[in-house]
Amino acid sequence: MYIGKTPTVGNFQVCDAISVVNGQAAYTLQVGGVNVAPESANHMLVSLNGILQKPGSSFTISSSTITFASNLATGDVIDFVQILGNVLDIGAPSDDTVTAAKLNNDIISGTTALTSEPADTDEFLVSDAGTLKRIDYSLIKGGGITEADQWRLTSDQAGTITTVNAWERNDTTGATYIGTGLTNSSGIFSFASTGKYWISFVGSLLLEGADVNCEFLLQITSDNSNYITAAKGVVGSQNDPDNVRGSCSNSFLLDVTNTSNDKFKFATSSFNNGTQLIGTSTYNHTSFTVIRLGDT
Repeated sequence: MYIGKTPTVGNFQVCDAISVVNGQAAYTLQVGGVNVAPESANHMLVSLNGILQKPGSSFTISSSTITFASNLATGDVIDFVQILGNVLDIGAPSDDTVTAAKLNNDIISGTTALTSEPADTDEFLVSDAGTLKRIDYSLIKGGGITEADQWRLTSDQAGTITTVNAWERNDTTGATYIGTGLTNSSGIFSFASTGKYWISFVGSLLLEGADVNCEFLLQITSDNSNYITAAKGVVGSQNDPDNVRGSCSNSFLLDVTNTSNDKFKFATSSFNNGTQLIGTSTYNHTSFTVIRLGDT
């Protein structure tokens, strides 16, 4: 805010040619036929008869009128009048003109702060040692969780299975997921982005036969080929009567560093004939939840 006239910022202009009138000291300044008002006499270059004039003594300014110290005479020539604008302020740059090299390396630290959420995007650019980097705004505003997904088994599965493959994303009324979500290919799940993920699962089983020890396994791979068991849920009848029902659960914290190679699946083990992993598409029975907790 200014008291009085707002400064003209970086507005370099050459005024229209001025014809000298014999015996006249005051003249109107125009650019393109439109009156212009310089910031002050000190913000101008004026040449008269090939000699630069001293601001304030050789000429003064009042609005769009320049007045020379003495009347000009026929034969005098006003060579040019250039308006410099406010030479102490570069003003605001035009849109899309500031390059990474012009930004301070610690633009996010110190006194620089993000004061409002981006209107049309969840990301913005900052400069890091002269290189523009894209920053996820949700990580700065405190959202943190960018991926969360939940899947369930849609039908009962019997016997020992190397890759359980009857999954659907939870679509019960009110269910939701965050981010892109997991990709399922024949029971093998892939991640949309790298990061540290918490995988929590529960298996519901119907056991048939005495003295069984059934296992529901979370298996992972880091080379998109060889799987190891990372977590195991176990249910057993241990000589109890037939048709024992039970559930097992476990969890695992997985560091996903490569979305092409780091994947997971579920398997069963030690299932007798008739023992089943219970599933339904109506509600969650055998199911799992995956949440991205942070960066790798």
